Amino acid sequence: MSVGVTGAQRLVLTLVCAVAVATIYAIQPVLEVAGADLGMTSRSSGWLVAAGQIGYLAGLLLLVPLGDLLDRRRLITVHLVLTALGALAMAVAPNGAVAVFGLGFAGVFAVVVQVTVAYVAAVSPVHERGRNIGAVTSGVVVGILGVRIVAGALGDMIDWRAVYIVLAVLCLTLAVVVPRMFSPDTRQRTTRYTEVLGSMGRLVVGDRLFIGRGLISLFLFASFGTLWSGLALPLSSEPWHLSTTEIGLLGIAGLAGALGAARAGSWADAGRAEAVTGWSLAVLVASWLLVAQTGVTLWLVIAGIVLLDFAVQAVHVSSQHILTTAHPDRASSVIGTYMAFYSLGSALGAVTTTWAYATWGWWGSCLLGATYGAAGLAVWAAAHRQPYGPRFESKTPDTSCTPCQRQA
Repeated sequence: MSVGVTGAQRLVLTLVCAVAVATIYAIQPVLEVAGADLGMTSRSSGWLVAAGQIGYLAGLLLLVPLGDLLDRRRLITVHLVLTALGALAMAVAPNGAVAVFGLGFAGVFAVVVQVTVAYVAAVSPVHERGRNIGAVTSGVVVGILGVRIVAGALGDMIDWRAVYIVLAVLCLTLAVVVPRMFSPDTRQRTTRYTEVLGSMGRLVVGDRLFIGRGLISLFLFASFGTLWSGLALPLSSEPWHLSTTEIGLLGIAGLAGALGAARAGSWADAGRAEAVTGWSLAVLVASWLLVAQTGVTLWLVIAGIVLLDFAVQAVHVSSQHILTTAHPDRASSVIGTYMAFYSLGSALGAVTTTWAYATWGWWGSCLLGATYGAAGLAVWAAAHRQPYGPRFESKTPDTSCTPCQRQA
């Protein structure tokens, strides 16, 4: 089903991704004040961050595969409504228990992001697939980084709950717009839900292309999580003593870098996805040399952030292009399983960066982030030394070959 996507449709789907993923990450810049308002201790308030991530992981494994069985347009609409309900529960939560439930509920249905990416991959002609995936996926980075700025500002000017009211309204608005702008998904479906779940397990166990890309994603987002979960620690200390809002403004640098990688999809369409992955991972590793310079000047740190987020987005788009082209008939389950590696990597980075900072300071966290990037580069290099089939670089996939023959 390749009918194409207009510029207006790309914009709407990009907003879907941005708003949905923002419901998970909006708590991070206001965590301290929200936890205190909800009567939670500093230790228990960590569950507010974990709830959304846990819900998201559950949704990736259980709900995203439905996109291979049901009308994806309808799934996007329903998931947006349910994400809005979770955000509203958070906005009116009287205590920590209700807040954790609301964030977990929103996280489960925020996987509308992956259903959206699968929809775009399915309706895009092969020569435009990478470009469209890149454009829509940029919404994820916009949501993750942009909400830090918005939540911090609204928290200072109004109240930390205001951002969840805004997100709920945006989700409901998009739920009205999507069915009006997009055609139903009319694919013929013969596969059962249990068969789709089984195919996800086989991807992890037996598909070497998928395993390689999944491991690259894990290390990629572990490096990403190391930066954004730990950056506030050195910047709120000497010699900077920046406020939460000021630290959140550094998200603009991240946005600039991620949006600068918008052409990664076009590079993938031109058959350069593997090359882009390799040099982008090298840029990721090198960027940590700049990010580590917090004691010298923030301009070097900002330059490092731009490069790091550029590299992360370029690799992320390239990986999704490769996997959805290799498995065009089950894009939802492939992306859902792939994003489980993303979720695990983000959590790994968030947990280990605070430990490294407490033990060795910011240089320790930066060394950790660079190590994660180097591990991803090593996985990519190993795949090149031991290719498992024809190079996966053609613009038009050979639908007669098996998944194992469509390896990179």
